[in-house]
Amino acid sequence: MVGYTTMGTADLERAIGFFDSLLGEFGGKQIFNTGRLVMWGKEMGNGMFAICTPYDEKAPTVGNGAMVAFNMDSREEVDRFYNKALELGATDEGAPGERIPGAYFAYFRDLDGNKFCTFRFGA
Repeated sequence: MVGYTTMGTADLERAIGFFDSLLGEFGGKQIFNTGRLVMWGKEMGNGMFAICTPYDEKAPTVGNGAMVAFNMDSREEVDRFYNKALELGATDEGAPGERIPGAYFAYFRDLDGNKFCTFRFGA
């Protein structure tokens, strides 16, 4: 059910070196790199781990840059998951939509302020 986890870093190059080495030992490889965010896994969309410089350009802290993402079977499920979270009291952090070609995302914070994503790669 969990698609990927993102953690923040203040030194992207150092973190890339660390996780290339560590995750490489277990079959993980870089599968996505935007220059600000790098993901490792065995294949796109299946149990990935990522590091990034926080989007807001503030210092990474526990929770800033950290997010748990849930992989859905369709864009409609992304919408349903996101809408159900809001119905239960979550707050919007980014309505459902295509963020990069072929990638559909929605973001919310739970009742404690933890950030979550629900997503679908592909149609």
